[in-house]
Amino acid sequence: MAMPMQFDPLVDLDGMWTTTLADRYLPLPELPQARYECIDGRLVMTPAEVGSNSFGEIRFARLLAPAVEAAGFYVYGQVNLTFGPQRWIQPDVTVLHTLPATDEEDRWVPAPLCTMAVEFVSPGSRRQDCVDKPRRCAEGGVPYFMRVEIVRRLRSASVEFFALDTAGGYAPVAKAVGGERLTVDAPFPIALDPAELLP
Repeated sequence: MAMPMQFDPLVDLDGMWTTTLADRYLPLPELPQARYECIDGRLVMTPAEVGSNSFGEIRFARLLAPAVEAAGFYVYGQVNLTFGPQRWIQPDVTVLHTLPATDEEDRWVPAPLCTMAVEFVSPGSRRQDCVDKPRRCAEGGVPYFMRVEIVRRLRSASVEFFALDTAGGYAPVAKAVGGERLTVDAPFPIALDPAELLP
């Protein structure tokens, strides 16, 4: 007599993931520290952030917080930024213009609440960080996107700042590498040298 197949959510729910199923099955016991994102029902898992990015994210949020709060916005770390029941990403730093109104929105933050998503490029998810996530944010109407890249062995850091254009994509506004200063006025004043994000 054949043994019944054991349920495996990664296999059995492939292509069918929703926020409801994620609430029920994630995080997986064997992968508790993974980052879980979803594109059109397909789960995308990446390992925990590298140390230099983690340091940079915290430093970045601390540097940004005074200007963000003075302008009436809210700076968050990772959230489940949600574009629909089968599509969400987890930016490394997220700036909201409106606080979530319910516990459900607090868990699955609707993209219309977001002013800016910030992504620190990871070696294991470079295409996703540089191509897929900005595209998702632009399609979801997130007004601003920032990309940060830290290369620990070279002690280098760079920052690129983008804004939605009339075609519905992101247009570059400003960029800087360590030793230069990135300065923008909207959606709130930002002035930083990317080298400040290095450990």
